[in-house]
Amino acid sequence: MKAAPFEYVRPGTLLEACSILADDEDALPVAGGQTLVPMLAMRLARPTKLVDILRLPELTGIRRANGSLIIGATTRQVEAESSPLVAADLPLLATALPWVGHQPTRNRGTVGGSVANADPSAEIPLIAATLGAEIVIQSRDEERVVPADDFFLGAMSTALEPGFCVKELRFPVWPEPRLGVGFHEISARKSDFAYASAAVQVAADEDGNCLNVVLGVGGLSDRPVRIPLDSVIGKHLRATGLLDIIAEAVGDACDGFDLRSDIHASASYRRRLAITLARRAMRDAIDGALQGREGAQ
Repeated sequence: MKAAPFEYVRPGTLLEACSILADDEDALPVAGGQTLVPMLAMRLARPTKLVDILRLPELTGIRRANGSLIIGATTRQVEAESSPLVAADLPLLATALPWVGHQPTRNRGTVGGSVANADPSAEIPLIAATLGAEIVIQSRDEERVVPADDFFLGAMSTALEPGFCVKELRFPVWPEPRLGVGFHEISARKSDFAYASAAVQVAADEDGNCLNVVLGVGGLSDRPVRIPLDSVIGKHLRATGLLDIIAEAVGDACDGFDLRSDIHASASYRRRLAITLARRAMRDAIDGALQGREGAQ
């Protein structure tokens, strides 16, 4: 099929783009287009205008500022995947990015586009939720900073209002020198969206005790979910039963929200997957956080 007729607009500034979007509620922004273009072809989306924001200088680049790593919304996923800054400051994102689609889609897809699309199985929204990132959104009148917990409202639903664009993502950079990360997912094929996924980042002190830990799961419900692990902080990362604590926390969390069930995976299967993947991700994170210390012994 072919897309329904639309007007193509390439504004020169972000405020100009936001003004066009505010004046026409049927206009849509486009950057990488990895989701929107197929929807246009199938006529599942019928915008009056496509507002091309890809080349706006305000929306691109990766930089450090105020204890955060800031990634512009239209930064290509492949740029983030190959960035030394992302590898150094956001190892969890660097570990998850190769799982996003496949190489051609990452060459075109943008970091902010994945977040704005808000697919509950997508990897970048999961990392944003797990690390507690902030999503900066812009209209012609104001800039807002929205925590990831408040940004993702449901499947393909976000806090973006008409006339707003995602401007950048601000990921907190952990200061601890001993960090470990783990990311695992299961899908029918590597390029497909996951039935379930789990992401873990952990920080350890010189004795191998947990200083900080975050765990997020995706693909289970209508949005990515961060699971509290306060009981792990202070424990030695090789403590007996630590992985059982992780499994119990994930199981309890799954019991607290509506699990997805479809032709690909039942709710009970997704629950089992989430527990297994969380244990694997935690094991990888522990190994990474303790590798330097144990290698020196």
